[in-house]
Amino acid sequence: MEEMVEQIELLLEQNDDTQLQEYLNNLNISDVEVLIGELPEYGPRFIEILSVNRAVNVFRILDFPVQERILKKLSGPKIAELINELPPDDRTSLFSELHGDTVKVLIQHLPSDDRKEALRLLGYKEDSVGRLMTPDYITVKKTWNVARVLTHIREFGKNSETIDVLYVIDSDGVLLDDIRIREILLVEPETKVSALMDSRLIALNVKDPQQEAINIFRMNNRVALPVTDDRNILLGIVTVDDILWIANEEYTEDIQKIGGTEALDEPYLDINLFRLVKKRVGWLIILFLSEMLTTTAMQSYGGELASLTMLAFFVPLIISSGGNSGSQASTLIIQAMALGEVKLADWWRVMRREIISGLMLGAILGVIGFSRVAIWTTFSSIYGVHWLLMAFTVGFSLIGVVLWGSLAGSMLPLVLKKLGFDPATSSAPFVATLVDVTGLVIYFNIAMLIFGHILHAVK
Repeated sequence: MEEMVEQIELLLEQNDDTQLQEYLNNLNISDVEVLIGELPEYGPRFIEILSVNRAVNVFRILDFPVQERILKKLSGPKIAELINELPPDDRTSLFSELHGDTVKVLIQHLPSDDRKEALRLLGYKEDSVGRLMTPDYITVKKTWNVARVLTHIREFGKNSETIDVLYVIDSDGVLLDDIRIREILLVEPETKVSALMDSRLIALNVKDPQQEAINIFRMNNRVALPVTDDRNILLGIVTVDDILWIANEEYTEDIQKIGGTEALDEPYLDINLFRLVKKRVGWLIILFLSEMLTTTAMQSYGGELASLTMLAFFVPLIISSGGNSGSQASTLIIQAMALGEVKLADWWRVMRREIISGLMLGAILGVIGFSRVAIWTTFSSIYGVHWLLMAFTVGFSLIGVVLWGSLAGSMLPLVLKKLGFDPATSSAPFVATLVDVTGLVIYFNIAMLIFGHILHAVK
């Protein structure tokens, strides 16, 4: 990599565009993307001198902030080339991110038919399958034979997003079936398309959420899936490369939300510092105000703490154990929901598993907590004559808070999903804060139950 950057810097110093173009055209597309990342100020120049096809292939894999920065510095003719040659789905993705005024200018570079197509695609909801689909695909009729299909592919296949799959439609454009290209290549030329149809069709609806499309691709071994409307008319296709891109964005956004921050819409090192603070401060304030309830809970048990100061020793242990178990459960359920392994209808199965696992985990930590007090008593008199009561308090409290943490962490994402919110917003910090407060209540109530007669005597 260092050698490649040094070579590019040398060519840039020599100001020799011919050699620079030759060098760039011989690199892998991914290498050019890395170079733009390493030398961002020269990104527009690299795109400008690359051949059209390579410039498009590089531009389409760049992150949006980089694309926007490059577009602002490209010449008019190069912008027109890029916009015209970009695949429709990538063009739609770009337009959906750009400011409306910029889109109005760029869209004028498109031919009339492409302009109509772009405007139609932009009419679908932002997170719908319609935003991902491309109209570049190969359709055939069931009455055709294989020889005619191959002729059709030779004539129109160059402009198709993929020829791995062919789509069978009727005279009204209704999707009947899809056929893999290998089926076409392995039979006699006289074979009819109808003889190759198996009616095992998997299609997406244009209004489907993109998350649903990700799950369907994950469960089916397909490089592309057709997109239809409510009347089953074929509108376009979605290819696996677009799904992988969206899945990566979804994963990144969920991880940021799980970490207790708003999703960043730019790479971490590119985002403005003040915008980064703005993204984080909202959640921090919410969590801070929520944590104030912990102080309120402790104040309400001030008398018990004054009478038995050793109760305070285990407050951090109790609340952190509950918070950790809740964060674990929340993260596991959010991930399972994202992968389609857990649905709302599975709430009772989830609860049952978390009750059992919460009790088991709580019991393990409870035994360790009990042992800690018992062992410490052999070396110190800090717990006094009531060390056994303290050990039982810690042990039973850990069982209670870990069980509650597991239940809260697992159920909260499902409740949010039911209410129409993003389950990822039930972030680990949020669950931990919730369990902190309730964990204190559990701890002090168990302490009052076990130490009841002693507290009464002290008062």
